[in-house]
Amino acid sequence: MISAQHDSESAARKRVLVLFAVRDEVKHFQPGAGCVVAVSGIGKINAERALTGALVHRPQLVLTCGYCGGLNPEHKRGDVIFDADAQSGIADALVRLGAKPGTFHCADRIVTTAEEKKALWQLTGADAVEMESGVIRAFCRERGIPSATVRVISDDATQDLPMDFNKLSGADGNISYLKLAIALAKSPGRVPELMRFQRELDACSRSLARTLHDLLAQTR
Repeated sequence: MISAQHDSESAARKRVLVLFAVRDEVKHFQPGAGCVVAVSGIGKINAERALTGALVHRPQLVLTCGYCGGLNPEHKRGDVIFDADAQSGIADALVRLGAKPGTFHCADRIVTTAEEKKALWQLTGADAVEMESGVIRAFCRERGIPSATVRVISDDATQDLPMDFNKLSGADGNISYLKLAIALAKSPGRVPELMRFQRELDACSRSLARTLHDLLAQTR
């Protein structure tokens, strides 16, 4: 669904659509003029559905943003990684802002353990893994819309997630908070670890928001 709206912009201002999978990723990001934010839900199907609906805003640039898991051990939690079409014209600006160029693997499930990440890195050579950008970027290429993936590493290659979130997904692919509550009731010892992970995610969300804010300020 669309979680923020754009206001009127001059002809010289670039209309930018910024897609996130979950609200937690976007909570620190304040879109400015000419920017539309959409929260799609987790996974490829949700991402394509949200992008299709958001095209009514006629974006001139699409950014797929949010968290990603690190696969390349050189990247650490909190690093902002990007892959941008040449036509987007934003790669140099991202580098100046401290973001690192990299490659992404678009997975069908949440990669939860360091062992899985190592195997996926060896298989794909990708720097990071997430679940939406592949379909979004392909969709944009088919329609001639410049796009870029700009994501922050929320859990690096050495880090296991505190829970297997795949087991907590609902029919729509998103995390079921009822399933999460039941799982924590059965294993209350996981609560401190989950709270620590949430604090780490919050710091990552802030880092990504700063990068996006500074980037978009340069596209207007």
